[in-house]
Amino acid sequence: HAIRQFDLVAIQEVRAKDDDILPQLVGAVNADGSQYSFVIGPRLGRTVSTEQYAFVFDTTRIEHDPSSVGTIQDPNDRMHREPLVTRFRARTNQPDRGFTFWLVNAHTDPDEVPTEVAALAEVFQVMQKARPDEDDVILLGDLNADETQLGPLGKIPGIHWAIRGVMTNTRKNHAYDNILFQSQATAEYTGRWGVYDFENIYKISREQALKVSDHMPVWA
Repeated sequence: HAIRQFDLVAIQEVRAKDDDILPQLVGAVNADGSQYSFVIGPRLGRTVSTEQYAFVFDTTRIEHDPSSVGTIQDPNDRMHREPLVTRFRARTNQPDRGFTFWLVNAHTDPDEVPTEVAALAEVFQVMQKARPDEDDVILLGDLNADETQLGPLGKIPGIHWAIRGVMTNTRKNHAYDNILFQSQATAEYTGRWGVYDFENIYKISREQALKVSDHMPVWA
């Protein structure tokens, strides 16, 4: 139900051993006649405990470019889990005028936040130049850092972070998750943002909420 509130959702830390977890999730989302699809990246990590990134999106409102799906190159191994990138476009009656953008899905390692956030600053700037016809780059996910801990990423000229001054984990004692973009390029941003507090929305206990996730979705 939560996914149906949004056109496009980025998921981090898919740790299922089976490959049918995303098809099952999207099947449940589509049980009411919705038409969501998904993109999932490779299993990433330096240990046996690997993770995947995924995007889930409403195909009636969003389309993706299959040739754009990829994992950021990290030859110096500065990140445990290199971000997944995909280019999307809003479906409109005038496709050539629809909002297009890169999404960069990231999850930093909690023990190496300064190093990995600095690497994400480089990722962001690389993606700004990845295509001459695309300057909209939206980097999001579990950064394990609040807006004061973004290092070089927070110093990119014109960088804007949507989530500010609120807790984003389910225990409500840390601000880990954010959505970042360059404000001059991504002028489509309306200024609306929030945290989807599923514990309060669905009137469940903290214990039940933590079984869903230790993070709450953030949106813009």
